[in-house]
Formats: sequence, C-alpha cells, structure tokens
Amino acid sequence: MIATYNTNVGDVLMLITANDRGEKVNFERKGKVARIFIEETGATVAWNIFEAKSLLTDLSGNGQVKLSSDDVEILNKELGKSGFSDVLVHDSQPKFVVAEIVEWKITQTQIIFISVKLMLVLLIQYKLFVVHNASLGLKTVAALPGAMMPNGALIFPGALRGVQSYGMLCSARELELPDAPDVRGIIELSSALAAGTAFDSETMWQA
Repeated sequence: MIATYNTNVGDVLMLITANDRGEKVNFERKGKVARIFIEETGATVAWNIFEAKSLLTDLSGNGQVKLSSDDVEILNKELGKSGFSDVLVHDSQPKFVVAEIVEWKITQTQIIFISVKLMLVLLIQYKLFVVHNASLGLKTVAALPGAMMPNGALIFPGALRGVQSYGMLCSARELELPDAPDVRGIIELSSALAAGTAFDSETMWQA
C-alpha cells in the first residue's frame, strides 16, 4: 500500500492498494472515505480519506508518507464506520533497499536481465533498458513494489516483454539525490553494505 498526503487538493490522504493498469475506474464515497475501483471488475485500487488530519494529526507536507500500524488501525476503523468491509493491511517493509547484482546478461533485444540478492538471499530479476555500470557484486538501490519514486511514479510488479519484473534499480538522478551525477547508470553504493538493508540516502550516498 502506497500512502500519499496531498494538501494541494485539500486535507486528503490517498492510499493506493493496487495497479489499475490504465483501466477505467470509478468511485463511491461514504462519509470521509472514497473507494476507487475498476469499473469492469469492481476491484478496489485506491482509497481517498478526506479530512485526514482529523484522524491522523501528525500528517504534514506533500508526497509519500509512512503509516504506522496504529495509523492503519485508525483508518480501518474509519472504513468500517463509513460502511466499508475492506481491511487495509499495514506494510512495514522498506521499499528502497540495498541490492547486490549477482548475475546479469544482455539479450539480443538489448534488455539487461539482472538477478539481485535482497532480503533472505532472495533472487529477483530486474530489467533496465540501459545500464552502463552494471557489474557482478555491485551494490546499488532497488525500488520494490509499493515504492513511490520522487517524480510520483509508482512501482508495481509487472512484465517487460513477457518477463516478470518485481521492481527497478535506481540511478541517483531518479532518486533525486543531492549532487547526483549527470552520467547515466545505476547508483553505486559501498561494497560493505548488506543486501536487503533499507536505503538511507543521508548515510549511504556520496556524490
């Protein structure tokens, strides 16, 4: 679940729970809660919580926010109070993590298939069209499903030319890090960092 707070459209907390894949959506509102769903299937893809600060007083700024388990419990009570039976699930896993490249190759279509070691030594494939500095053992940053990039792009599981993809390797520019280099390529981190560690730009990034 991706949570964003947007004061530009009022005191609204937006919760994105699934990828709508560009399908036509509609909404129903009850009290302070609006459910956004795919018209054809009725599947819920997002929630808008109006007057959000009356429920979560610490909300501030604009953009992605982290919700605690207590926050999610409060929101679930509001959903129930408004007449919805759905239950939001709290996700405490970090969405930007240190990743280690353990395998990679370039195919004839010039897509690079990269196996990345993450938490629990899990091997996941990531696809990039151009990677100038990919190498075995490189420590970099992976944006996992449920991440929101600084430009607002959302990361969901998907397929690239028929091959499953579970995230994206990131450049310093894509992460909008200070003094990010102009050269293209994924961010390079210290080899001492452990794969699966939550990425902290203040302590792990140097231009």
